[in-house]
Amino acid sequence: FDPSEVNFKKRVLVEDYTGTWCGFCTRVSYAIGQIEAQTSNVVAVAIHRASSVPTNSDYDPYNFDSSALEATLAAVGYPKGYLNRTIQWTSPEDFNIDQVLNLTQGEAPKLGLKLKTEVTGNTANVDVKVLFGQDYSNLKLVLYVLENGLIHYQKNYTNHYGGVNPIPNYIHNHVLRSCETSLFGDAISNTESVTDNEFLRSFTIQLPSSIEDSSNLDFVAFLIDENGTVVNVRKAGIGYDQVYEVL
Repeated sequence: FDPSEVNFKKRVLVEDYTGTWCGFCTRVSYAIGQIEAQTSNVVAVAIHRASSVPTNSDYDPYNFDSSALEATLAAVGYPKGYLNRTIQWTSPEDFNIDQVLNLTQGEAPKLGLKLKTEVTGNTANVDVKVLFGQDYSNLKLVLYVLENGLIHYQKNYTNHYGGVNPIPNYIHNHVLRSCETSLFGDAISNTESVTDNEFLRSFTIQLPSSIEDSSNLDFVAFLIDENGTVVNVRKAGIGYDQVYEVL
């Protein structure tokens, strides 16, 4: 057995900067739906933005403060999509689905992730394990908590979803509710990111009170390289004990 010959399934992270008040943001969520109908190798995260003040015109009840991360991005305004953190999804996104699908192809990553998840009451326990098929340096780990099935109106300036504006009972999925590491990732020691080593980090998470239904949670873990680009990503719902996706 030569661990340097091990390759893992390649998954792509899509971070969708959006808002319930943003009428053009539905073109990105629609495009993500089209992609998810074609592949399971894309992991979507909806990062809701703008105001947490209910009286403001750009109020979003799911607003998540990602301003520090956004300050590093070239694109301004909303909507905007980023692929594997550093690649801007070309607008209009719903006409550029292949840009995302193409990133699921090509050379397979030399590291894989698996998650073990459980939720009891308001506490989640998540084990993130990473297996390395080559030596890596200066990697960082990010862990997101997402919620699905959130029902709230959505402004819509597109022809998608029947052209209704606003959409009264829109179902918001992949909504980022908390980040259990730095948004830019927590460092993994170079002594641990070596060939055939298995890295483990365990999280005990006190779930935010803003979460509406803890049974609708997903957990997303990904590794970022020294250039800020995602190397690989994995998602798990509740009650999973995953295996590595070795090719």
